[in-house]
Amino acid sequence: MSWGTELWDQFDNLEKHTQWGIDILEKYIKFVKERTEIELSYAKQLRNLAKKYQPKKNSKEEEEYRYTACKAFLSTLNEMNDYAGQHEVISENMTSNITVELARYVQELKQERKSYFHDGRKAQQHIEICWKQLESSKRRFERDCKEADRAQQYFEKMDADINVTKADVEKARQQAQVRHQMAEDSKADYSSILQKFNHEQHEYYHTHIPNIFQKIQEMEERRIVRIGESMKTYAEVDRQVIPIIGKCLDEIVKAAESIDQKNDSQLVIEAYKSGFEPPGDIEFEDYTQPMKRTVSDNSLSNSREGKSELKFGGKSKGKLWPFIKKNKSPKQQKEPLSHRFNEFMTSKPKMHCFRSLKRGTQSFCFHKELMKRTIGKPTYAFEARDYVGATPEDFSNLPPEQRRKKLQQKVDELNKEIQKEMDQRDAITKMKDVYLKNPQMGDPASLDHKLAEVSQNIEKLRLEAQKFEAWLAEVEGRLPARSEQGRRQSGMFDAQNPATVNSCAQDRESPDGSYTEEQSQEGEVKVLATDFDDEFDEEEPLPAIGTCKALYTFEGQNEGTVSVVEGETLYVIEEDKGDGWTRIRRNEDEEGYVPTSYVEVYLDKNAKDS
Repeated sequence: MSWGTELWDQFDNLEKHTQWGIDILEKYIKFVKERTEIELSYAKQLRNLAKKYQPKKNSKEEEEYRYTACKAFLSTLNEMNDYAGQHEVISENMTSNITVELARYVQELKQERKSYFHDGRKAQQHIEICWKQLESSKRRFERDCKEADRAQQYFEKMDADINVTKADVEKARQQAQVRHQMAEDSKADYSSILQKFNHEQHEYYHTHIPNIFQKIQEMEERRIVRIGESMKTYAEVDRQVIPIIGKCLDEIVKAAESIDQKNDSQLVIEAYKSGFEPPGDIEFEDYTQPMKRTVSDNSLSNSREGKSELKFGGKSKGKLWPFIKKNKSPKQQKEPLSHRFNEFMTSKPKMHCFRSLKRGTQSFCFHKELMKRTIGKPTYAFEARDYVGATPEDFSNLPPEQRRKKLQQKVDELNKEIQKEMDQRDAITKMKDVYLKNPQMGDPASLDHKLAEVSQNIEKLRLEAQKFEAWLAEVEGRLPARSEQGRRQSGMFDAQNPATVNSCAQDRESPDGSYTEEQSQEGEVKVLATDFDDEFDEEEPLPAIGTCKALYTFEGQNEGTVSVVEGETLYVIEEDKGDGWTRIRRNEDEEGYVPTSYVEVYLDKNAKDS
C-alpha cells in the first residue's frame, strides 16, 4: 500500500506523524544516553568499592593477605575491577554505535523530511493558484454573459420603440454585439483555464503528491528500520561483554575454590608459634610434714632455699603456662595477668650484667630502667629505644620462633638492599669505563665520589646484615647464646639463687610475656636483691678504661646516674653499649651513668684491649 494513493488528502496528518516518529527516535537516543551514564556510574561505584577494601600498603592488613581466604578475596576485588571495566566498555560502545550514530541520523532525517514537505507545500500552493485563476475566469465569463444579455434586451427594447431614433437603435445594436463578443472571449478563456486546471489537478493528485508521499513513506520506514537496528546493537553491546564478565565470575569461583583451610591453619602456626615447650607436671607440695621446717622462719637464706626447692624443683622450674590455673596457697596472691603482661611488653627482658642489681631494688635489670629515662638527655640524642615500649633492635622481646622470623625477614631485606647497591655500583663502574674510553662523554673522576659513597653504603649494610645474621644464628642454635664469661656468671648466680635467675629468665621465656608469679615471690626477690648488695659490696671496683671530659652540666636526678659539671674530668669504667649512656667514676665511692652525648671520651687503648 502506498501513502500517495491511500492518504492523498492527509497531508497535515502525515506531517504530524513523521514529526512524532522523529520525537520517538530522539526519545530512544535519550534513553540510551541515560543508560550509558548509569553504566559509567555503576562502574565507578564498583571501582571505588574494590579500592575501599584493597589492603593498605605497609599495614597489618597487607600481612593478613598471606592467607588463602584473603588472597581469594583480593582476587575477587581485582576481578570486580575488570567487571567494572566491562560496564565502561558497554557505555563506550553504546555511545559510539548508538547515541552518536542516531543523533547524526536524526539530523539527516529532519533535513530530508523538511525537503519533502517543502515540495508538498509548493505543489499545494501551485494548485491553489490554478484554482484561483479558474475561479476568476469563471466569474468574468459569468459577468460578461450577463452584460451581453442585458445589452441584447436593451437593443430589443429600443428597436420596438417607435419614438427612438434610428441612430439610437443602431448604437444599442452595436453595444449588444460588443457584449456578446466579450462573453464569447470570456467563455473561451474560461474553457482554456478550466482545461489547464484539470490537468494540473490530475498531476497534483496522481503524480506530485503520490511521489512526495511515497518518499515520505520510505523515509519513515527507514527510520523504523534504523531504530530496530539500534535496538539490536543495544543488545549486542551487552552480549559482547558477557563472555568477559563470565570469565571474571569464573575467576572469582576459581579463587574461592583455591581457598585451602589447611594452609591457612599452618600459616597461623607460623605466625604465632612461640617455640617454647609446654610446661611439665607440677610436683606435689607436701605441707603435712612440719618436721622439715627445723630452721627458724626468721632465717632469710634458709627460708629462701626452702621456698626455692618447693617452687622451682623438678620439671616445673619457673615454667608455668600463662593460661593454666596455678595452685595457690592461702598466703599467696597472684597478680593480675594483664599487669604482668604489660610489664613484660614495656620492658627489655634481657639482663646484661648482674652488677645492675646493686643500683637499686626497684627492678631486676638496670637496662630496663635506662629505657625509661628520658629526663636529662639532650633533645638531639633521643632515640626510639629511649621510650617505653620501644622494640629492641634484636627483637629479644619476642618469643624464639617469632624472633627468628623477624630476624630472617630483616636479613632478607638487608640482602636485597645490598644487591640493589651492588647493581648501582656496577652501573657506575660501567659508566666510568665508558667515560675512560670516550672522554668527550664525561669526566671519569666525577663518578669517584658516587662510587665511594655506594661502596661505603654496601659495607654498612653488610655489617648490619652480619649483626642480624649473628642474632639469627644464636636463635637457631648455630652459635652459643651467651659468652663464656656470661655463662660462668650465670652458673654462679644459679648456684647462689636459682629462684631469682628463673624469675628474670622467665620474663624473657614466657610464650607471650604474661607469666606471673605470686606476690610473695616478687617481694621475696626484692629482698634477695638487698642480699646481693651485701654480697657484691666487697667486690673490687671495675678498672678505668679511659677518661672523659664533661661537655655540659648534667643533673643526675634518676637512680643510677651521677651529676657532672661542665669541664669536669672523670674516669670511664664502661663504654656506651648502644643505649646512649656511659658509666663513669668520680672517686671510689661515687660512680654511675651519664648521657654519652654530654661527655667527650678518651679511651686508653691498652686498657681497652686488655
